[in-house]
Amino acid sequence: MSNLAYEPALAGEEASQQDIAAMNALRPVPRISIQAFCETEGVSGPIERAAEDRRMSKAHLKVHMGGIETAIEFYRSAPTPNLIILESRREPKELLESLRQLAEVCDPSSKVVVVGHYNDVWLYRELIRSGISEYVVAPVSMADIVAVISAIFVDPDADPMGRSIAFVGAKGGVGSSTIAHNIAWSMSNLFGAEVVVADLDLAFGTANINFDQDPAQGIAEAVFSPERIDEVYLDRLLAQCAEHLSLLAAPSTLDRVYDFDSDAFSQVIDIAQRSAPHLVLDVPHVWNGWTRTTLSQADEIVITATPELANLRNAKNMVDTLKKLRPNDGPPHLIVNQAGVPKRPEISSKEFAESLGLTPLAVIPFDPQLFGNAANNGRMLGEMDAKHAIVQSMAEMAHVLTGRSEAKSKKKPGIGNLFDRMKVLKAKK
Repeated sequence: MSNLAYEPALAGEEASQQDIAAMNALRPVPRISIQAFCETEGVSGPIERAAEDRRMSKAHLKVHMGGIETAIEFYRSAPTPNLIILESRREPKELLESLRQLAEVCDPSSKVVVVGHYNDVWLYRELIRSGISEYVVAPVSMADIVAVISAIFVDPDADPMGRSIAFVGAKGGVGSSTIAHNIAWSMSNLFGAEVVVADLDLAFGTANINFDQDPAQGIAEAVFSPERIDEVYLDRLLAQCAEHLSLLAAPSTLDRVYDFDSDAFSQVIDIAQRSAPHLVLDVPHVWNGWTRTTLSQADEIVITATPELANLRNAKNMVDTLKKLRPNDGPPHLIVNQAGVPKRPEISSKEFAESLGLTPLAVIPFDPQLFGNAANNGRMLGEMDAKHAIVQSMAEMAHVLTGRSEAKSKKKPGIGNLFDRMKVLKAKK
């Protein structure tokens, strides 16, 4: 059992804004087994919520009700996991004696974290001296639990993980890929930081066209040969688009079908995150196991939508689903694209965003000449007209998505629900 410095626990059970901010700084927990033995729902609840967090997706965590006595009886006939979390309301001396009994049935290599109800410096010192990895005083929050596990099992000297930003359209043809590519280009151009764009639409991806690239290899080789993928192999698959921008291109061919398991892209994404500080994921507008997994595990999500009814419905479904999949993360970002198409009935951007309970990261006006010229020439918008207002908007979004500036504060959603607004729109026709 290891010895770690003590950090006091934060109170609270819900995923507060403070929890979300704290967890955004944590790296994913590796593939380990964890078993918790709890005496109160105030401790079991945060641990169960921690088990559902995306940073714990590789770990296997099981919660048992019952304290140290239950753990002792359990491990008389069962192997011990990598980590045992124990809650105890016992007084300090009784707690130490119980832990000595537990040590007799536990593997010495197992780490132990104790959640106690006595804020006692003597007890903490005795526990650390006896080999306990950490002692936390209840109440604890979900962020406390993940932070403690991460502190024990994540190497503090390991290279930092790049942040993944997943772009997805609320509907096909809304311009999600174009925006993803241009924001990635802005990131690399503005900050001089390495950016990798991964085009996950293997059949119809457009990143190779938008960046005027025709690489012989790309993401298909990585996904179909997972046993070969490492940082060296990934580097050979990347196409250099600019000084600090690389592309993991899609084949964009139909000579095979692209059916994947839910975790098919996880290994590629993990390795890419170790290769660059920013990873932009261009996710196609489909809903299956692997897109669901990719979105649920991304650090940031950007939904692009046009101000129409079908987009509003789809965006609402996505926001609600992602909230369930990512209970400990902030909401996705919203970009309203192609606003102001002549003679097209539209939902106002304000009404569109209020229906989703979001503030748009940007509202991009319909400009077919700017976007068309860039697409036809295989260039980014900033290369065509660096001073254009839309290019400046891309730069502002790059600042927000990389954490260099904050988005505008969220307004409270307007009264009325999605279906009320649908009725209003139909009545106007």
